[in-house]
Amino acid sequence: MRPIDLTEPGWRVRQGQAVWHLPGKRPELAGELTLAMNADGRCFLEFAKVPFPFVRAKCTDSRWEIEFPPQKLRFAGGGTPPKRLAWLHVCRALAGKEVRAPWRFERRADGSWRLDSTRNKEAVEGYLQP
Repeated sequence: MRPIDLTEPGWRVRQGQAVWHLPGKRPELAGELTLAMNADGRCFLEFAKVPFPFVRAKCTDSRWEIEFPPQKLRFAGGGTPPKRLAWLHVCRALAGKEVRAPWRFERRADGSWRLDSTRNKEAVEGYLQP
């Protein structure tokens, strides 16, 4: 996927907080969340403990890409993202797209949201400033 320039026209950038509940007995991670959506359907997400990014994800209707900078890992593909990559499903859910099992997405009355897996108990929950 081509690099994203969030200063281009059409991007709406929102900031917030998120907590990543990892599967198993691993500790949860709390951090800053940046979500940018473009009118053309592109989405960019970064979850970080400033200045260290934990996750960066990019999605379009037909492609996805995710990287985990601390581990120097990067995955990319087409179509629906793999079930095991929670952050790509966060992008899709916050963009108003369907979330498929084992994922469930809930928007709460207070403006917060939660994506969780019925399979392994992994979850991401957070909020974004309007």
